[in-house]
Amino acid sequence: MNVLEIVLEIISWVLLLGGSFFSIVGGIGIVRLPEFFSRLHGGGVTDTLGAGLIMAGLMVQAGLSLVTVKLLTILFFLVVTSPSSCHALAKAALFGGLKPELDKNPPSSRDKSSS
Repeated sequence: MNVLEIVLEIISWVLLLGGSFFSIVGGIGIVRLPEFFSRLHGGGVTDTLGAGLIMAGLMVQAGLSLVTVKLLTILFFLVVTSPSSCHALAKAALFGGLKPELDKNPPSSRDKSSS
């Protein structure tokens, strides 16, 4: 293996591991966050970023080939559809009567009242 192949392999694995990390954090966020809209936000953002990094890592591993073009097409559709689906879910939830839970006592007012 020459130096270029080693560098491309390292870049590929960094992207794959980074995408896996963001996907796992998004999954934990969906379970741990308190209400629907924050879960939707946590899952949607990390879903797009995690899948994007994984696709980028796979493209680096594939090199310049037809596989890279297919992965790029999948990445395009993921970047377009994931935020759109999160927006549609949030809008449907609002239309269905689900209201966001807002903090009645934000941290700035808590600090002033405790002094």
